[in-house]
Amino acid sequence: MNQKLIHRGPDSSGVTTCGPLTLGHRRLAIIDLSPAGNQPLSDHTGQFWIVFNGEIYNFLELRRELTALGARFRTRTDTEVILEAYKQWGDGFVTRLNGMFAFGLWDNTQRRLLLARDRLGKKPLYYYLLPDGGVVFASELKALLEDPAVPRQLNLEAVNQYLSLSYTLTEQCILQGVRKLPAAHYLALAQGRPASPIQYWNLASHFQAKRQFRNEAEAADELRALIDDAVRLRLISDVPLGLFLSGGIDSSTLAAAMHANRPPETIKSFSAGFQEKSYSELEQAREVAELLKLDHRDQVVLPDIARLLPKIAWHADEPFADTSIIPTYLLAEFCRRSVTVCLSGDGGDELFAGYETYVADKLHHLSRWVPGWVTRGLLGATGRFLPVSHDKVSFDYKLRQFLSGQAFDAARAHYHWRTIFSEAEKQQLLLPDVWAQVRNAEPFSAFARFQQQVAACHYLDQAMYVDIKTWLVDDILVKVDRATMAHGLEARAPLLDYRIVEFAAALPVNLKLKGWQKKYLLKQSQRERLPRTVLQRKKRGFNAPISHWLNSALRDHFYDLSMGGQCGKSFFNQAQIKAMWAEHDNKISDHGLKLFNLINLQLWCQQYRVALA
Repeated sequence: MNQKLIHRGPDSSGVTTCGPLTLGHRRLAIIDLSPAGNQPLSDHTGQFWIVFNGEIYNFLELRRELTALGARFRTRTDTEVILEAYKQWGDGFVTRLNGMFAFGLWDNTQRRLLLARDRLGKKPLYYYLLPDGGVVFASELKALLEDPAVPRQLNLEAVNQYLSLSYTLTEQCILQGVRKLPAAHYLALAQGRPASPIQYWNLASHFQAKRQFRNEAEAADELRALIDDAVRLRLISDVPLGLFLSGGIDSSTLAAAMHANRPPETIKSFSAGFQEKSYSELEQAREVAELLKLDHRDQVVLPDIARLLPKIAWHADEPFADTSIIPTYLLAEFCRRSVTVCLSGDGGDELFAGYETYVADKLHHLSRWVPGWVTRGLLGATGRFLPVSHDKVSFDYKLRQFLSGQAFDAARAHYHWRTIFSEAEKQQLLLPDVWAQVRNAEPFSAFARFQQQVAACHYLDQAMYVDIKTWLVDDILVKVDRATMAHGLEARAPLLDYRIVEFAAALPVNLKLKGWQKKYLLKQSQRERLPRTVLQRKKRGFNAPISHWLNSALRDHFYDLSMGGQCGKSFFNQAQIKAMWAEHDNKISDHGLKLFNLINLQLWCQQYRVALA
């Protein structure tokens, strides 16, 4: 199991047996680089042991508090702070942690194991409850599968989710019986006691408790101070540190906060882009780096995508088809040559209404009066008269997506904006016996459940809450964790400091999407630090030109694989996939995301030796 995680922890390894439990760990050394920080780590009594992945950013404050209470420390690590905090405050200590974490903590005095995951789910934790009452857990599925007791049987409900979304939701794993500990939960395991995850943080309550401010400036100033402090905490490192810089508002905000914390010439920033102009942000990143006088470096990537995709499928752990994992993986590889830690702007879109989907939600709300026959007519006209471009989030793509979702209510329309294969398309794609097994497990039910938790809130707050609970934790943060840790690079996301998340949740909606201006308050908070050209810049996103590639370099390489290869012919309707390829080739429809979805599913099956059956 440890060998499978060398990429996550290239610096050292350890294995310890504590009574009925064996703990293993691979270390990426960030704080206290000495061997004293190697794991598994025990407290000074030897009765408490831990394996931990992540960073606790407020560990120095907690250490001072615990020392005053009589705790004894043998290292300078944040890991040991977790052990002493548990001893002092019990399970509830997790609410005191500001950081990203997944850990297993063995309490030999009570003969119990505590598994926990951070509030937003930045760090992964898979586990499998053994038939004999034991448990096996790991940071990645590939390590978990080294235990022969863990089955390799597909979970068809999770496959159904993947076809709809290009990722699987937290409550499911692609393999039957394997579970992922949800974000903001811990799980206490002891012999003879039921095992059920316990939620320790309720984000919905912050959406429901709206704050009032004297004026916009007061709210903007408070947000800027929160961001500065979140960045300050994430600059603590005993190894070289840098910044992912796209030139958009999120990463530029972090660059400005870093600039306020340390001399600009000491700040290393990194960017990567493709040759296809609509998919490259290098010019914008260079503009911000020059403005702030950062030590900037970038590259145009020319990936051998046919060789790269199988590697990414292996690192992704479960089938995963967000095209932005490709540039993220390549950017992480580039950064790791210079630094071990990078700050990333993840979370800004979900917290402050940065996606086009929120504009679509608002348009949907304002146009409810439009008769259905008008929408259907417009959708038909776009198919006949608006050419398919295959460009990144092009106007023709957005218009077709919006019109096709217009017939739904608000919650389902928002879900529709993010779907790859609709229910009708899956029925055509899957063979009848497979469809019969999954048709009653529509992924929308998970979205609807989250939506109901904030049903009394504004429809845009509902959309953002649902995105935080689904898209953010199961797509964005999975992508960043797997792509960076594949190269032993730690990514830190200051905008996902739980204090900023709670602040954003409590904001009135019109301070997030004001009129049609996205991320309104975030931009206001940076008005004295960044020029208008940066603040008003249109969001570009960090996607790969997959639709173009599938018209050229990738078509012949992956055509047969997408049809089902040797493991999917009893699963998919091959005639339907052939038709999709033909429409994509002839630019009748842009099926790039659908074909990429099918290719990655097959690549994952190959890498993990699992048959579609």
